[in-house]
Amino acid sequence: MLRLSKPGLASMLFLFCSFSVFSQAKEVPYVIMVSFDGFRHDYVQKYKPKHIKKFIKKGAAATKMLPSYPSKTFPNHYTLVTGLYPAHHGLVDNTFYDVNRDTFYSISQRAKVEDPYYYGGLPIWQLVQQNGMKAASYFWVGSEAPIAGSHPTYYHIYNEKIPNKKRIEAVFDWLHLPKAERPHMITIYFSMIDTQGHNYGPNAPETRAAVMEADSLVNMLMTGLEKIDLPVNVILTSDHGMYEMKNEPDKFIYTEDVLEDIDNNDIVFVNSGTHANIFLKNKAKEDSILHRIANKQSHFKVYRKADLPANLHYTDHPRIGDLTLMAEAGYSFYSRASLAKKPIAKKIWGAHGFDPYTTPEMGAIFYAQGPNIKKRKTIPEFQNIHVYPFVATLLGIKVPENIDGDAKVLEGIIKK
Repeated sequence: MLRLSKPGLASMLFLFCSFSVFSQAKEVPYVIMVSFDGFRHDYVQKYKPKHIKKFIKKGAAATKMLPSYPSKTFPNHYTLVTGLYPAHHGLVDNTFYDVNRDTFYSISQRAKVEDPYYYGGLPIWQLVQQNGMKAASYFWVGSEAPIAGSHPTYYHIYNEKIPNKKRIEAVFDWLHLPKAERPHMITIYFSMIDTQGHNYGPNAPETRAAVMEADSLVNMLMTGLEKIDLPVNVILTSDHGMYEMKNEPDKFIYTEDVLEDIDNNDIVFVNSGTHANIFLKNKAKEDSILHRIANKQSHFKVYRKADLPANLHYTDHPRIGDLTLMAEAGYSFYSRASLAKKPIAKKIWGAHGFDPYTTPEMGAIFYAQGPNIKKRKTIPEFQNIHVYPFVATLLGIKVPENIDGDAKVLEGIIKK
């Protein structure tokens, strides 16, 4: 369902005037940011999608883009459009416990997904709209919530059944709108690579087929844009990679064993598979609980919040547990009860969420092409917090100061 955000009349007049002045000085380009969920950084070399390879040759490409921790879908999609680490924008995981409300957030709960309470920062669509332009989103994390009171100008409520080609067609429809109604920033999302990666693992023919579907969509997009006389820059990106998991008994870290000596009344336990968070109801018991869990460390590590590796930037939010358990790559937290109720029949599947600094398979993609992007430019790996200021710079917008990203990181691929 397409939704149209309606800002106040006075605000619209002010923004229109400011944009008109800017437009007279310089034509503002357009930016389309495409996310292929779960597109690992080495899939182009591995599966050789010809249209994406052609896209890369005509633009700039990173050897790898580092996801923020945890390398999960919601935290990283929202980082891409805010320039903030998850601990700073509030979406600290796909599922998390909110201490202040004493409730759980989950990506499967529609009411929570649409509640602006959970989303911090200034999404790129709001930044664009504050600068007198319109923005559109076809299924991007955060777009369905009225953050700070507004949505993207045009947006859709998530429905995975919407055909992928129809989403591309919507982009063309937006770009064919009259100039005053046309969005300068478009975000669009596809899930098929992540779905097949989870179901069959990153090395499966089903995952390859999903990458080839993405390749076909890129061809459809770029071919269509050639027929539209507009200065459009396209960014192909993803939120994380994928790790091959094996259905072997010793690859499971059983939560019943980890929490065996701990009273459930003393904690709130949030299991995210590749990691887990423990919230203490009685802070005085922190040392005792920490030591009990530490004595059982096997293929995982337990940290106090303040002692988590500094490069993860995962300490500054109350939605992060007092204790965090991080599984070694290839291992995951499961309860025996859940496995008994729903056994895993597959021998191989895929997972993500691991530390991106120690697990190369978590690496995401960043490819950019357009009239404002240098050609045949390869850049070293970088953190995904820097995409937001890059997009703002492309659109001629002043980069907000209160973000984690730095416009200087990617300025070298922008034509002067």
